[in-house]
Amino acid sequence: MTVTHARTDLRLSLQSARDALLWKLDGLSEYDARRPLTPTGTNLLGLVKHVASVELGYLGDTFGRPSGEPLPWVADGAEPNADMWATAEESREQITGLYRRAWAHADATIEALPLDTVGTVPWWPEDRARVTLHHAVVRVIADTHRHAGHADIVRELIDGAVGMREDNSSVPPGDAAYWQGHRDRLERSARDADRGA
Repeated sequence: MTVTHARTDLRLSLQSARDALLWKLDGLSEYDARRPLTPTGTNLLGLVKHVASVELGYLGDTFGRPSGEPLPWVADGAEPNADMWATAEESREQITGLYRRAWAHADATIEALPLDTVGTVPWWPEDRARVTLHHAVVRVIADTHRHAGHADIVRELIDGAVGMREDNSSVPPGDAAYWQGHRDRLERSARDADRGA
């Protein structure tokens, strides 16, 4: 595989995760886009805010290419987890706009530098802070896909919508009755296994 093909593959994988994550916000109210649906507060708009910060850090600052975007939620002294939720003053458009600018900045870094370029992750311990651009891109892809998976589950809890894209749910077809029967069967199986343990 050539370097050009590797770069293209990395960018395609990253973009598919980006698109999947943003699609999870489509059609939701402000409340549903922000409301916490897990004990640790996982919410859709917070996931977008977090991954925007991740891209700007790993694919910007790490390679001496700061974006100039103000990110007070990750600055020294910021409240823990401040990057994982949107305040009432931060609009959905601000957060998604930041994410799209982070994409552009990250993509420019990926295009401008050889994949074997070494950078330094400012928030990692000094003895292991040096990474290649290739490593940083793979890390961001993994993190973004992981959070897109979180978003898929959160969105399903909100209104039952699932899938990777509007045109590809990535789940077998079935109506509400099918899925309820499927879920009931899994519940029975789990209870039977627990009784047999």
